[in-house]
Amino acid sequence: MEANRILLVEDDKEIREGIEIFLKSQNYIVFQAADGIEGLKILEKEEIHLAIIDIMMPRMDGITMVVRLREKWDIPV
Repeated sequence: MEANRILLVEDDKEIREGIEIFLKSQNYIVFQAADGIEGLKILEKEEIHLAIIDIMMPRMDGITMVVRLREKWDIPV
């Protein structure tokens, strides 16, 4: 059985890496993005099962990203 694939969108690198360490220890495959624009690019290329998205980020905030995400995907956020 393939591991679940999580998209983690967080602008703080230390927080992002800490969460990734925990998720990987639980056998998840983790894709990282520093803002909503990077997150949407990953969604276009990868099969993602869950997105964890920060709200306050530069370039594209989490609310805007979720609105755009919902135009194409129906994954848990």
